[in-house]
Amino acid sequence: MESWLADTRTSYDTVAAGYTEQLRGALAGLPYMRAMLALFAGLVPDDGPVADVGCGPGLVTADLRALGVNAFGIDLSPAMIDIARREHPGVRFEVGSMTELPLADASVSGLFAWWSLIHVPDEAVPTALAHFHRALRPGGPLMVGFHVGDVTTLKTQGYGGHPMNVHIHRRRPAQVSAFLRDAGFAIESEVVLNPDDPVPGALVFARRPVAAP
Repeated sequence: MESWLADTRTSYDTVAAGYTEQLRGALAGLPYMRAMLALFAGLVPDDGPVADVGCGPGLVTADLRALGVNAFGIDLSPAMIDIARREHPGVRFEVGSMTELPLADASVSGLFAWWSLIHVPDEAVPTALAHFHRALRPGGPLMVGFHVGDVTTLKTQGYGGHPMNVHIHRRRPAQVSAFLRDAGFAIESEVVLNPDDPVPGALVFARRPVAAP
């Protein structure tokens, strides 16, 4: 396993419990995020499975399911997956990396990656997005959430003061869209949230095109 993957896994194993408690119910106070989540749910074309890649403890996976989406979760951290399985019994959760995504070709109707690609360095992003494209059925939507910026920072502590050693890559929407186009996706929308914040958030909506007849 590459060092950045190992560091990310260890960091989120360490903070899993604190992360879960700190972010539980966070969407309740974020109306625009809730609206974007509902928009994505409405874009899924059928009742097929939807992968939440980088699902953590399954908090947003559960929100998607409450919106009628047949969502399941994949995360690099075994400790996060343990919490997700305990808190959401009967929902599919599995350990896996987006750079070796454990999904069959064209097996999901939608794919969702909220603030998980932020830990993937630029040189590994094409690999992750190639897996996203491969796993999505033609016509399936993708939503990617991330921090906006031009720098990479090292997070050494978080979620209750626990030690971490994980890099956070901030990117501009145009850069993320360029990565997605290169991977074969069609871009449908770029949305910036709280643009006046020191570190805004952004969402890019894309779709695996349907092959021409």
